[in-house]
Formats: sequence, structure tokens, C-alpha cells
Amino acid sequence: MAYKHVFFDLDHTLWDFERNSHESLTEIYERFELQNFGVESLPSFLRNFTEINKNLWNDFDQGRIAHGYIRENRFRLVFESLGVVKLPLADQELGEEYLRLLPEKPHLLDGAREILDFAAAKCQLHIVTNGFDSIQARKMASSGIGHYFEHVVTNERANAKKPDPQIFEYALNAAKAQKSESIMIGDNWEADVMGAQRFGIDAVFYNPEGRLFDQKPTYDIRHLLALKDIL
Repeated sequence: MAYKHVFFDLDHTLWDFERNSHESLTEIYERFELQNFGVESLPSFLRNFTEINKNLWNDFDQGRIAHGYIRENRFRLVFESLGVVKLPLADQELGEEYLRLLPEKPHLLDGAREILDFAAAKCQLHIVTNGFDSIQARKMASSGIGHYFEHVVTNERANAKKPDPQIFEYALNAAKAQKSESIMIGDNWEADVMGAQRFGIDAVFYNPEGRLFDQKPTYDIRHLLALKDIL
């Protein structure tokens, strides 16, 4: 299959969310001396944040909560899980500091830039993300990858989020692409892979952990450079 349009997810697919998030949280932990306010350790802070943030985004993908709920409640839930009642700043202020730091981090997943160079020479590249417009734009600028993409489609622009077919329809219309010449690449089984395949386009499951599901993606890869054999 000769694909002309490649639609990438951003977080956890190209942009190394875990590394960038951990760096941002470490800065917050150290700057505000959270160990003096009842946070047991940096590892426990990182672990609880990662678990709660993942669950919140899953709830968002499933339509159970809105974007705003994540921003407003993420740190409150983290500190509640750690048994912390007194903080150097309001939890929403810490949340804003996190959103200031996070998008300035530049780290990409292994092979991301190489595969973007490879794919850009053969196809038109686009982003389809459930993230916030302004935050995602800053992430791409900080990591130096914004120039690779013809279109960046967010749930705010499409008024829909993956796996809703409306966001894929919006993306293909923006790119003037046909389903038969398009492929979606992402790490989220439901939002990226099932969403794309239900819509009628091929999908690559970026699956470094080798997770198994009952259904099969069009392609299943462990490393981004495996895309060279697909594109």
C-alpha cells in the first residue's frame, strides 16, 4: 500500500510524554520543596501522578469527563492520594506551573525524528491529537518537529475527539485525503487504532510493550523505525 497521508498521534507516539512529564514534575517537587509538605518522596509523587493522569485521560477519551476537569483537578487528586493537605501553593496553581513547564520540554521518543525525516520524503504528514491546541503547539515547537506537519487537528478544532469518527473525517477533509491513501499511527488502542479502523482507514499500533487485544490492528510495531517497512 502506497500511503500519501500519514496521521500521527503526538503524546506517547512521537513526543516522549513520560520523560518530559517526569522532568517537569521533578522541577516542581524540588522548587516547592514538596517533601516538607508531606509528599513522601519524588518517586511516589511521580508514580501517583502518572497513574492518576493516565486514568483521567482515559476517562476523557471515553467521554466521562471534560478537558477542563483534568486541568482543574489533576493535582488535587494526586495530593489527596498522597495524603497531603497543606501545600505551598493552591493545587490549581501547581497545575498551571506544570502546564507552563511541560510543553517546553524537547524530548522525543527513540527514532521519532528519523522516521519523520523518512516519512516526510514520501508522504504528507499530519497530527491528530486529543490534546489542547496551545499546549500541543508548544510541544512541537520545543521539540523542533512542527515543520513536518501540514495540518494539526485537535479536538478543539474538530469539535470531536478520538475515537469519534468526526475527528478523523475533519482531518481527512483538511488534508484533502482519501481513506484508501491514509494511515493513522498511535499508541492508544481505543482512540487511535480502533477509532481509525472503525472510520475506515488503516492504523499502526505503536505498541512497545507488546500488549495484546482481541482485535487486530492493520500493523503492530514495537519501535517507530519499523514504520520504514510500512510507509
